[in-house]
Amino acid sequence: MQDAQEFAKEYFVAAIAPDRERYFALFDDDVVVHDDGHSHQGLTAVRRWRAEVPPVRYDLHDVTGTAAACTAVAEVSGDFPGSPVALRFAFERNTQGKITLLDITP
Repeated sequence: MQDAQEFAKEYFVAAIAPDRERYFALFDDDVVVHDDGHSHQGLTAVRRWRAEVPPVRYDLHDVTGTAAACTAVAEVSGDFPGSPVALRFAFERNTQGKITLLDITP
């Protein structure tokens, strides 16, 4: 399993990659994502959630934690109210390295 720093870099690169499947491959089928006051459970729900996310840029600032549970802080900028904004991405991953929980908060 990638260490926290490598994983966070891969997550943010995959999030903006033209190949959307690269991003979705990071998630477990039963993943839970909390973002902007909403919860999305399961990969199908995560696909719907990402379809509504506007194109953005990420500037990764800090990564702490372990391979299994880490937190990344990134500045997110794009065409949305309040841009740019610093967000905290808290990840939990299973033994296969797949994201089982993602909690995105200001």
